[in-house]
Amino acid sequence: MSIPSANQTDLLAHYDPGGYYDELFGSPSHPAAFTQAIRDRLQRFDFTDMRRRALDAERELYNLGITFLVYSEQEAIDRILPFDVIPRILSATEWATLERGVVQRVTALNLFLHDIYHDQKILKDGVIPADLVLGNHNYHAQMAGIDVPFNTYIHIMGIDLVRDGDGVFRVLEDNARVPSGVSYVVENRHMMQRAFPDLLSNVAIRPVDNYGMKLHEAMTQIAAVGDPQVVLLSPGTYNSAYFEHIFLAREMGVPLVEGRDLVVENDRVYMKTTTGLARVDSIYRRVGDEFIDPLAFNPDSLLGVPGILEAYRKGNVALANAIGTGVADDKAIYCYVPRMIRYYLDQDAIIPNVETNICREPEALSYTLANLDKLVVKPVGEAGGYGITIGPRASRAELEDCRAKLLADPANYISQPVVPLSVCPTLVENGIEPRHVDLRPFAITGKSTWVLPGGLTRVALRKGTLIVNSSQGGGSKDTWVLE
Repeated sequence: MSIPSANQTDLLAHYDPGGYYDELFGSPSHPAAFTQAIRDRLQRFDFTDMRRRALDAERELYNLGITFLVYSEQEAIDRILPFDVIPRILSATEWATLERGVVQRVTALNLFLHDIYHDQKILKDGVIPADLVLGNHNYHAQMAGIDVPFNTYIHIMGIDLVRDGDGVFRVLEDNARVPSGVSYVVENRHMMQRAFPDLLSNVAIRPVDNYGMKLHEAMTQIAAVGDPQVVLLSPGTYNSAYFEHIFLAREMGVPLVEGRDLVVENDRVYMKTTTGLARVDSIYRRVGDEFIDPLAFNPDSLLGVPGILEAYRKGNVALANAIGTGVADDKAIYCYVPRMIRYYLDQDAIIPNVETNICREPEALSYTLANLDKLVVKPVGEAGGYGITIGPRASRAELEDCRAKLLADPANYISQPVVPLSVCPTLVENGIEPRHVDLRPFAITGKSTWVLPGGLTRVALRKGTLIVNSSQGGGSKDTWVLE
């Protein structure tokens, strides 16, 4: 691609989406007319000025401490999440469908969690294999029979969506344990407002800066008392998402605490303060199940609060997300979510899954082994893009290694076709090029479910790669939902 000159009037003149569905332009059969006004503005931008402003924005992100930790074998590296300044734009009509689909999915998963920790009807009716649930390492028998407020187990949910070659959104993955990334949604918008006010001027975009208020509202609703004390429980400064913990505590206006700051007495949770112990009623926890209570789970954990499970069982403290929600975002369980939606809601899934083969099933395993070079193979328990084999891009040695792992432990894997992820124009060193993107909308559920307009658009910054995870070199974009 040639470098645009300073006097070039059309910044997008040489842009070629390469046959993929494009988030800014749409497709030849379904052009994105709703982005025309923003395309007109982008086309008039000077490339050199855009690059300068983008570099200024990245420096500001670092200076503000908007970073995450990447762990290598030698050290922990503090990095910003690379930020691309060309926004991803969704129409009001597109968003209305996605919003309904996210609410539907969260509703079904909460019904599923209540069921498996109570009557287990879905297992008795054979809709989902019982051993897949009860044998799941994220299923915690300690939660059996516990009634949680509003039957809500997943209070904060992130759902990873991709758009395929036909422009259809599909669910790639559910994140029901401790989904991260929402801080970048809000900070990306603030960054665009500071760095590119001329691009946003007079464009009606749905706001995202009320997320903290909505989160605090839900945390208040699930507490057993009026005017509750809410806190955010973090594993501490060495957690990769520690910036987000600080951000969300500030946005909610609540204390940020670690396990050592809390104590349980008489099955009630208290926070240590300079004036003595203060009662805690509702906890947004960013500490995983296995570390939350050393008396109930991992006895070696120094991150949790001894005795908190018993306080939770007795209804003396609310936890978000509930213990045991991880079974709902297991990649093998994911395959059954459309069946859950039909079972509990008598509806078809508004946002379909990506077609998935469950390798624990002999027929699916045989198909996967016979088509290894055409499929994406994923371990069911990994996150962050780790352990994935993308068949068409894997070497012979990588395919053979994947085959051996599949044969050794087929229940640990699923396979999916390679989805031709949609692309979005992205600012690179020499111009504007297409890069693959996904979308993670965030939903907050207390009495009801609210979905943050847009969500986190992650972008695969390395040319040709489909992996958008920040730990694998991905970045993010501001996501605009037009009014």
